[in-house]
This record gives sequence, C-alpha cells and structure tokens, in this order.
Amino acid sequence: MARAGLTADRITAAAADLADESGFENVTLSALARHFGVKDASLYSHVKNVRELRMRVALLAGGELIDEIAVAVAGRSGRDALMAYADAYRAYARAHPGRYASTQIRVDLDLVADAPAMRRTVEITYGMLRGYGLDEPDLTDAVRLLRSTFHGYLSIEAQGGFHHVRDVDASWRRAVAALHLALTHWPTSSTEEANHA
Repeated sequence: MARAGLTADRITAAAADLADESGFENVTLSALARHFGVKDASLYSHVKNVRELRMRVALLAGGELIDEIAVAVAGRSGRDALMAYADAYRAYARAHPGRYASTQIRVDLDLVADAPAMRRTVEITYGMLRGYGLDEPDLTDAVRLLRSTFHGYLSIEAQGGFHHVRDVDASWRRAVAALHLALTHWPTSSTEEANHA
C-alpha cells in the first residue's frame, strides 16, 4: 500500500528534483521509491511506468519554462522579445539541467491526457514569431531554427565546449541578434522559388 500523501504530482515533483540533482537519465521508479521510503510497487498506483513518469517531468518542466518565458516577454516585441525569450530559456536550462533535459523528449499524448503547458508554449512562441510577420509553414520552420540554435548552444556550453577566450555571454547575445536578422529577413516561398528558377 502506498504511503499516505503520495500522489502522482508529488512523485513528479520529486522526480524533477532528482533529474536536476542526478541527471534526467537517472530518474527511475526505484530511485524515487528509495527517496520516499516505500517499495517500488507503491508507486505504480500513481504512475504506470518510468516512461509516463519521465513524460510527467517533461510536462512539469515545460510548464515552468514557458511561465518564465511568458513573464520575460510580456510587453516586448521584435528583438527585445526575442532576447528576453532566449535569456529566459537559457537561464532555466542552466538552473535546472535535469528538468531542461526532460523537455527534449517526445511526449506521448496517449499516455498523458492533457498537456496545457504544450499548448501555452505554442501560443507564446508562435505569438512572438508572428511579430515578425510569419505565417505557416514559416512559423514552424522558425520555431525549429530557434529551438535547434538554443539547444545546440546550451548543450555545448553545459559540456564546457566553448574554450575560446571570447566571452560566452557576448557570443550568446550575438547569436540571438543573428536570429533576429534571420527572422526579420525570412525568405518567403516566392523568394525561394525565384532563387531556384
């Protein structure tokens, strides 16, 4: 029987803390059972398996991340909004490495009935990018550009991969400024067709 007070939300929060302390790959039901002082089986009445647990952590972290981004970008537009978005994204990833790692997994919506954090992320991110005059399919392409740039930079930074004397924060600001220019001068479908003619 599960310990009184043990809930899916409480288990998820503990898993998120464990991810930050020990790495997202080390989030297991056995580790959490030890944390709560219960048998592994006691957790199965709250979460189906480790896969569901990790998706719950991803949704929790995604909600925290987009909440911080929303506060940062409020009242801003254009380059200011993009820089605020990028800085909030980076700050969260650096402060919560395990949680951040969880946001990179694919969430199976068959296992998680509702995902308001994912909807909010789409609304805020696409809303910011619409300020650049983008519509689909350019919005999705731009989101992928931002995500891959941010994640690539943060992954290298986290591993200590930037050894040059150039200030890492200065390079970050320049990278975001370059993204702003790319978004401002985003190639339209007609432009691409003309270039390939």
